[in-house]
Amino acid sequence: MPIKTWLLLAGVALAGQGCAPWSGTPQERQILTVPLAATIHNAGKIAQATLVAEGERTGISFIIGGVPDGTSRPVHLYTFIYPGRCDRLGPAPAWEMNQIVLADRLGRAQAGWRLSKRVEVPLEQLRNGGYSLLVRNSPADGNWDLFCGEIE
Repeated sequence: MPIKTWLLLAGVALAGQGCAPWSGTPQERQILTVPLAATIHNAGKIAQATLVAEGERTGISFIIGGVPDGTSRPVHLYTFIYPGRCDRLGPAPAWEMNQIVLADRLGRAQAGWRLSKRVEVPLEQLRNGGYSLLVRNSPADGNWDLFCGEIE
């Protein structure tokens, strides 16, 4: 199975695992997939985030297809929501989602990592606010921006 197809399927599966059960109106049961583009520090790698509306908060499952060579193990990834587009992020994150930064390995036969996060903001606000998701490696590994994707 091609890695892009696998990532898509894994992201959909993780959306249900990492987030609360769906309830509420159809407008509250929204799912949004955000492709995350690799930066120059992580060229050639792929990733995506799946956002799931949970009423007044949003569940986010990240699937990370790779990190730079030489990254310390276990992998620590920091996630943020910034105002602005990836090519022009705001000066500071609107939300930091870094209570847990240890990424889970997808499995022995599968390359990559996953992270599950929640942010106290409705998905609709994120979709309409001109925000971007940013994934960064640890300060010990360079504190580089690895992936970015615009929430639309």
